[in-house]
Amino acid sequence: MRAVAQRVRESRVEVAGACVGAIDFGLLVYLGVGKDDGSDEVSWMAEKLAGLRIFEDDSGKMSRSVLDIGGQILVVSQFTLYGDVRKGRRPSFDRAAPPELAEQLYLSVCAGLRTRGLTVATGQFRSTMQVHACVDGPVTLVLDYEKNA
Repeated sequence: MRAVAQRVRESRVEVAGACVGAIDFGLLVYLGVGKDDGSDEVSWMAEKLAGLRIFEDDSGKMSRSVLDIGGQILVVSQFTLYGDVRKGRRPSFDRAAPPELAEQLYLSVCAGLRTRGLTVATGQFRSTMQVHACVDGPVTLVLDYEKNA
């Protein structure tokens, strides 16, 4: 499981011109699910995202989590995080989970974040989306379960 997390002042996702999810200050998360992912990856990702200390305290140090600041999370499914571009010019998505598994685990991560007390908005799975964000910092981090296991 992979994610790109961005600290944002606000973010929203639209499908066919209609807003399907929006947050104020918090995290915009692009979440990719791999074909071998399961409950271990879901738990790890939800815990990591909820606890990332990337928000500034009163002295300007990044020492607060999205939970600490009462922020929100917008999670957008992003299978292209598993795009392999090592060969040729067209990405291969062989390592991405099939849609049924990906949707189930994507929703499980969102549920895990809610269980931890966070307000979670989402995109619309398997849809073409337009994502709007006012990235703060910019602070952008890549989380990869395989590289941290």
